[in-house]
Amino acid sequence: MLGHTRAAFRAGLGLTMIFCTYAALAAAAAPPPKYTLDPARSLLRFSFMQAGASNTGRFSKYTAEVAFSNDNLAASKIDVTIDIDSLDTGDKERDDTLKMPDLFDVKKFPTAHFVSTRIVATTAGRYEAQGKLTIRNVTKPVTVPMTFQNKMEQGKNIGYMTGRAAIKRLDFGVGQGDWKATDQVPDDVAVTFSLRLTPVG
Repeated sequence: MLGHTRAAFRAGLGLTMIFCTYAALAAAAAPPPKYTLDPARSLLRFSFMQAGASNTGRFSKYTAEVAFSNDNLAASKIDVTIDIDSLDTGDKERDDTLKMPDLFDVKKFPTAHFVSTRIVATTAGRYEAQGKLTIRNVTKPVTVPMTFQNKMEQGKNIGYMTGRAAIKRLDFGVGQGDWKATDQVPDDVAVTFSLRLTPVG
């Protein structure tokens, strides 16, 4: 009788472990929720040096499609497209210069595009989005340190994503002819973002 009880106990324990494992795998495989950009409450900025002075600008037109879950980073993804013609540094002459063929050449290359290939956690609430950035039809790998937080607002699960990426403009050909020189306009450009994301569906 005791042996029968032990066998039944082992069988029950085995079924319990199988059920728990299955439940854990099912939870891990749950697809991350999808979000889209709330442009009215989001910011995408860039900063650079010119003749020793710090300058900032922003893009007013861009899209962001995000799928994100801290429990399923493997399936999480970020896809951002920027309308380069929407850049604004507060100086029309400088804006027109940035759009010309030797720099962004917006008539030939109207958009920039970033798509993540992998998102990894670094510390609590902080991540790195590893991916590919395309500017002027040149694609380079970049890593974007970022944060992601969820907040319930009027019954909706809103996502807030912030971050900063450092890029080299010459890696993407933004600087032809005389603009290849870095004495007046250095190679380094910083891109910062603060995005409010609303759930899809």
